[in-house]
Amino acid sequence: MTQVYSPERPLRVAVIGSGPSGVFAAEALLKQTALPAEIDVFDRLPTPYGLVRYGVAPDHLTIKSVTRGFEKTLSDPRVRFLGNVEFGRDLTHGDVLAHYDAVIYTVGASSDRRLGIPGEDLAGSMSATEFVAWYNGHPDAAAREMLLHAGGVAVVGVGNVALDVSRILVKTVAELRESDIAEHALKALERSQVKDVYVLGRRGPAQANFTTKELREFGELSDADPVVMPADVQLGEAEEAAITDNVKRKNVEVLREFAVRTPEGKDRRIHLRFLVSPVEILDDGQGHVGGLKIERNRLDDQGNAVGTGEYETLPVQMVLRSVGYKGVALKGVPFDERRGVIPNAEGRVEGRPGEYTAGWIKRGPSGVVGTNRKDATDTVAALLADAQAGALLTPAQPGREAVDALLAGRGVDVYTFGDWQALDAHELSEGQAQGRPRHKVVDLAEMLSHRRR
Repeated sequence: MTQVYSPERPLRVAVIGSGPSGVFAAEALLKQTALPAEIDVFDRLPTPYGLVRYGVAPDHLTIKSVTRGFEKTLSDPRVRFLGNVEFGRDLTHGDVLAHYDAVIYTVGASSDRRLGIPGEDLAGSMSATEFVAWYNGHPDAAAREMLLHAGGVAVVGVGNVALDVSRILVKTVAELRESDIAEHALKALERSQVKDVYVLGRRGPAQANFTTKELREFGELSDADPVVMPADVQLGEAEEAAITDNVKRKNVEVLREFAVRTPEGKDRRIHLRFLVSPVEILDDGQGHVGGLKIERNRLDDQGNAVGTGEYETLPVQMVLRSVGYKGVALKGVPFDERRGVIPNAEGRVEGRPGEYTAGWIKRGPSGVVGTNRKDATDTVAALLADAQAGALLTPAQPGREAVDALLAGRGVDVYTFGDWQALDAHELSEGQAQGRPRHKVVDLAEMLSHRRR
């Protein structure tokens, strides 16, 4: 029998993941008027907002202002945030089917792609994802020791994340104190010996994926010079004419301006290199990075990078790969290992009525924070169409109380949105006392000690 939804028996939706996609999905469910709805948003961490808290660069505070809208959504009485609840352990796939009419998986892409070259597992070689999590105070990464005694660092990739980590590595402590970078990272970066950062792109400047605003910031740093080889920005007539994207055209203009600058003799340098690929991370003889061997490329007629057989070794002691995020499978949920996504059609999980997906785990790691709003709204539209067609799940126990009893019975220490607001207020207050925007709590136990009174 088709379920009739009412204020007494609303449409019950579980959202797994509280990053932008998850909150945008909850927002879309609140805004629609066709069906009364209740939404439970789960996250394995006590803190909501996902990559806005743990992925966005700490010195890009304007981007983080999106959380004001998120707070409005998660404060709505029709929505509950249940933090410190891990899907697959504290809440299983079977539990979701038993308690909700529908579920939306919005867990993002928490892993990274590898380079697949010799030496990638040497000490000092890691993903930019790990480095970002470390300086943003993710509890899984905060205790990691970073090898910032390196004088040279190679960052492989030319997206915005590559620019972010490069910028953080060369900023002064005074500049970093104006951000919400985690305190342990600030102290480590104060002792950093990094002088040269090499940002490496396998194709040319016209194919790079960063945005112009992030690129221009390299020309505004107080103690780091941008360095661009003039030959790297000399494009052929056909390649020049093929640049139809306005952002890429502006990027080339900024890079050309950097190429003709006279270095000011600042203490640090960011070298923006193009048409090069890493082929081997060299061992210093003690299991640490001792250099990076790169090969010069050329573009073929299809715009693909082809090696030329010309090699160079960069004097680096740390390598950060930033060549793409990758999704991770959820227990009990279909997963496409090759693409790193949940297989779906317009957000509907393939072969699973009542199960949906949104964000990077739906389409792959592309777009910015705002891109996920339309993506989540489209998924919710599919869910609502299925609800009206009677094509959702038939949960045996669809009430909030049953979910609460289940988690309590398993000894799960659920962290509510009110608890998060108490932690948020504490972090802001501590930051203000230090003349900083925020002082992040990075230890899980300490996070859980801050509760709404």
